[in-house]
Amino acid sequence: MDLNQIHNVYFVGIGGIGMSALARYFKFIGKNVAGYDKTPTHLTDELKAEGIAIHFEDKVELIGLPFLNKENTLVVVTPAVPKNHLQWNYFLNNGFVVKKRAEVLGIITKDTYCFAVAGTHGKTTTSSILGHVLYEAGLDVTAFLGGIVENYNSNLIGSGKTITVVEADEFDRSFLHLHPNIACITSMDADHLDIYGDAASIEASFREFADKVEDKKHLFVTNGLPLEAVTVGVNEGEFAAVNIRIEDGWYVFDVKTPYETVKDIKFGLPGHHNLTNALLAFAMAKTYGVSSEDIMRGLASFKGVRRRFSYQIKKQDLVYIDDYAHHPTEINAVYQAVSELYPDKKVLAIFQPHLFSRTRDFADGFAKSLSAFENIVLLDIYPARELPIEGITSKWLLEKIENPNKKLVTKQDLIPLLKMSDADVIVTIGAGDIGEMVPEIKKVLDEKN
Repeated sequence: MDLNQIHNVYFVGIGGIGMSALARYFKFIGKNVAGYDKTPTHLTDELKAEGIAIHFEDKVELIGLPFLNKENTLVVVTPAVPKNHLQWNYFLNNGFVVKKRAEVLGIITKDTYCFAVAGTHGKTTTSSILGHVLYEAGLDVTAFLGGIVENYNSNLIGSGKTITVVEADEFDRSFLHLHPNIACITSMDADHLDIYGDAASIEASFREFADKVEDKKHLFVTNGLPLEAVTVGVNEGEFAAVNIRIEDGWYVFDVKTPYETVKDIKFGLPGHHNLTNALLAFAMAKTYGVSSEDIMRGLASFKGVRRRFSYQIKKQDLVYIDDYAHHPTEINAVYQAVSELYPDKKVLAIFQPHLFSRTRDFADGFAKSLSAFENIVLLDIYPARELPIEGITSKWLLEKIENPNKKLVTKQDLIPLLKMSDADVIVTIGAGDIGEMVPEIKKVLDEKN
């Protein structure tokens, strides 16, 4: 498919974080862009402000006239759209070119030098750090990201034509559409079992992705993953973060590489998982040829990703952090960072489970990771693309949590509860619509304080 022949790009599910990055890209290179999504969000508001037409009703007559010309229109669809979606079916039944987001990314990146970041956790942060480092070093790069990077207030960095950075998403095996020249794999934990069935199938899919990188010196993995690759880790691996200390809220550390030690690197994101993410970005950029000085400058100036351990309030007597974590491993990482930074503070964690199937598949893991927090509030399960599963509820999950300081509340009751709370550190966790509540929570906590 020749993208030069395409004038119009229509997105079914434009409000998704990955879809919206593509929409911004096509708008930036001069295409006519519009789309549908189920509900308005902060992200769709931002896209509309940038001049992209969006509507929220699934009606064929709402598709703009230019997008009905199948000769020069590309339709991009998210896997989350239901099979009976009227607009999607209209495009399919009338012979339009309809592609998944991952297929389009594959087409865009095929003729570029492609950095791909894979893994069940850490993709967005690692690819954002990498994109920022390469862009700040002056490279001709475009980075397509699964989160809003605070430095740019966007999920798209740069406008380069020759180098791309992409998240290699394992959901429905999307990453197999990519053509990586250099790649990393952050983790291969079981996830998306509704798609894969079991952990062995997920691992097989990651192995297939790893095989796409021909030169194994260009494949980087977190130390301990069972793949032939260059290893990266905290205090271990061929690229290792050593001599780690915290100074004025910053990590300061050295990186031991196969050929040198780079000293006194500063990085502002908390948690050992973020140190690993920074190290993966360091190893990939260094291997490509970026100087240590340029990488250090990029790491020091990286401000983080919205909803990834994102500080909303950071005062002496009150801290509010918001995080996208939706898997037990990610919740453990949040707990590690919070307990390292605020060891003597009263912490309240508020978790909204994401998907009935994920809650069912990892219930014991969720119970164990949440029990580590001093105080826990559970919200109802966010269904996303799923129908309820009998017996799988937040009440059922709450009963598995061993910590006695636990409570189940509705979204409506969360704000009154926070007004009464005496916690010093409040953390909201989850990948559902809890993110839409963050401005209101911040406002209430600010007023209280």
